[in-house]
Amino acid sequence: MREKYVDTLAKLYDYATTVYAKKQYTQWYDTKEGGYTYNSFKGKCDSLSKKLTQYGIGAGDKVAILSQSMPNWSVAFFSTVSFGRIAIPILPDSSENEVTNILEHSESKVIFVSQKLAGKLSKECRDNMTLVIDMDTFEVLQADDEQFTCDGKTSVPTPDDIATIIYTSGTTGSAKGVVLSHRNLTSNVITCYHSCKRTDKDRWLSVLPMAHTLEMTISMLYPMYCGATVYYLPKPPVASLLMKAMKVVKPTTMLTVPLIIEKVYKGAVLPTIQKSRTLTWMNEHAYGLMCRIIGMKLKKTFGGHISFYGIGGAKLDPEVEKFLLAAKFPYAIGYGLTETSPLLGYSMNRWRTVGSFGYPVYNVKLKLHNVNPETGEGEVVAKGPNVMLGYYKDPKRTKSVFTDDGWFRTSDIAVQDEKGRFFIKGRNSNMILGASGENIYPEEIENVINNVEGVSESIVVERNGRLVALVQPMESFIEWDKESEDKIYEKIDGWKRKILSITNKSVNKSSQVSSVEVMKEPFEKTATQKIRRFKYKETAPTVEEEKKEN
Repeated sequence: MREKYVDTLAKLYDYATTVYAKKQYTQWYDTKEGGYTYNSFKGKCDSLSKKLTQYGIGAGDKVAILSQSMPNWSVAFFSTVSFGRIAIPILPDSSENEVTNILEHSESKVIFVSQKLAGKLSKECRDNMTLVIDMDTFEVLQADDEQFTCDGKTSVPTPDDIATIIYTSGTTGSAKGVVLSHRNLTSNVITCYHSCKRTDKDRWLSVLPMAHTLEMTISMLYPMYCGATVYYLPKPPVASLLMKAMKVVKPTTMLTVPLIIEKVYKGAVLPTIQKSRTLTWMNEHAYGLMCRIIGMKLKKTFGGHISFYGIGGAKLDPEVEKFLLAAKFPYAIGYGLTETSPLLGYSMNRWRTVGSFGYPVYNVKLKLHNVNPETGEGEVVAKGPNVMLGYYKDPKRTKSVFTDDGWFRTSDIAVQDEKGRFFIKGRNSNMILGASGENIYPEEIENVINNVEGVSESIVVERNGRLVALVQPMESFIEWDKESEDKIYEKIDGWKRKILSITNKSVNKSSQVSSVEVMKEPFEKTATQKIRRFKYKETAPTVEEEKKEN
């Protein structure tokens, strides 16, 4: 009954605030102040919607949200979409220039902005707004009193009405406004329920930006569908805060990007093994048992009640996944894009296989397009009610991402095994064409590099027909302040030779790396912690360049 009823976000809102009225919907992890029961959530959303109406903001008008994750984020969102308006979420790490471009391109009339991010809103943008509302208090910071007409007519949205436009630059640079309908988002919520059933007894710990579709759908909309409670962090999720929050919340459900669990593995699990003679021996002779012992401790670290640890947004390091699988840790792999609201495929429980995102999710079709008969590689294409309406004001780009028979082109190259499971090789846009016409996927080379001692992250780029590895060392690997400059560069040179040797012994001839550059600064990333590759295709600040300057 619920599944048939909830086909718009307005109906999701009505259902949840009626059925789960007395239950807690959102709150800070360390205090009950500032959170909402489902009933008080409805009261606040209805009140804010009336305020928007008073200033002439009606159905079809764009309302921007610029804020870090917090209980008030979902209030701003639902006071918009439940009444026929269109939400424009903006990622909190966007630059002032990106914020300006999004507000102008979307023609937003209102912005909810948090006090922490208010500095990213230029005076010109403020002046162009009908309303500027403080996200922390919901006080009106600025208003165009001439627009106080009380004629902002709301409407009951239909499934195919636009709910939100999400701007993403991905890893290729050019920003896109992804238009998602009410049907797109609600169908994906129902997909989540079929993939992993959650109930009103579950506790979510939210750590990703709510402006990203991954967190929005799976950690804001889905908890509402099942009446669960979502807990928020007051600051960015650094390790110390996460550990503290997990002890307090004891979450049953979390959603993260690979980088978080990869850091736990490299920063805590590996050192634990290396420091223990017993675990070092077990790593060689009883790997499965060792992983299960560490896995039990890992579950306690996550609060002891975790039953679903979703990983999405990028490909998980195979070495880390191998450990999680052997440790019997309750992880699941999710695959999708902003354009698909986002979930397309998933792998969990007995279906998990290292390196695979598994099978299509409920009500979604996936297949490989233009398959190479020699390699079995093809582009993953998708069909389903979760696929976007298109790119805002960009029909040419919209047309380019659909096949002639209406399948959405993901730009991800994959193969399928005999059981039909999908294995991503890399992105079409990242693929490098070798000297003899071979397809080289840098992600596969990076998986090898990332497991060399001391490597935190890496990307492989092509420069002048040669493959160059850009490598970021782990924080503790090079003690910049304790060793002399000569010793540091001697260590770096030896480390680079080691990376080259291990990598080139592990990859085929066409994927051989010609040189390694050690990055001076951390890689610039997207909201889901993917490295913005386009920034590094030419040159980038490296340790070697600093040495030359000195």
